[in-house]
Parts: sequence; C-alpha cells; structure tokens
Amino acid sequence: MTRPVLADLVVGQEVARGTVAVDRARLVRYAGASGDFNPIHWNDRFATAVGLPGVIAQGMWTMGAAVSVVVDWLGDPGAVVDYQTRFTRPVPVPDPGEAVVQVVAAVGAVDAEAGTARIDLTVTLDGARVLGKSQAVVRLA
Repeated sequence: MTRPVLADLVVGQEVARGTVAVDRARLVRYAGASGDFNPIHWNDRFATAVGLPGVIAQGMWTMGAAVSVVVDWLGDPGAVVDYQTRFTRPVPVPDPGEAVVQVVAAVGAVDAEAGTARIDLTVTLDGARVLGKSQAVVRLA
C-alpha cells in the first residue's frame, strides 16, 4: 500500500471505511491495559442501575478504534498529528456477541502550506453516531 499524497486529496473525498468489532473479552483486555475498571464496562447489573442499556465500551476504546481506520489508510500512526472527538452516545456490548462500529473517513480540509489534511470521521453503531466532531489532522508532506 502506498502512502496517500496530499496533492491528490479533495475536500469531501472518502479516503477510508472500516468496521471495528468489540466484545466483552476485548473490554476486559482494554480495562487491564488502560486501568479503566469502571463497572459500567463489565457489570450489567451496575450499568443498568445507573441508567445505561447494559455494559458499554470504554469511550477511549471507541475513540482509538475509530482512528485505527485512518491509521490503516495512512500506513503510519506517526502521521496523525492531532485527533479530537466528542463522545455522543455509548456503545453497548451484548453478551454474548459483539458490537460493530462503522467508521467512514473523509477529507474535511487540506492545508497545502502546512502539509496537512483534516480527516473527518463518521463513527456509528447501527446507524446512530457514537462520536461527534471526530477529526484527525494528518501530515502528508
């Protein structure tokens, strides 16, 4: 796979699309790696008691999973120089089963002078956005 070229990018152009699945085992592994042992990420009884639909994925897992689609397109995680998002909706994770998050990445802006592009991510679960204003700035020059 060749690295994208800044001059070839056009605002509105879709540059990547992918899905990322999460199941309860992945939540446990992520909790161990991140230190986020909040019971809303592993205990259905606790999660529903605080008003959630059940166990939900860690927001930071969702954020990281979404940008992985951009990283795969770039071929270089170091090319992502900024990444921001808003958490708009939880990602419930069934047991048994998995939640599948869809990610579409499109060019939001190109700054030829800086050698960067803003990549806007649309991140959804079952058609509903789970991240809002999700944007990665990537350096391509």
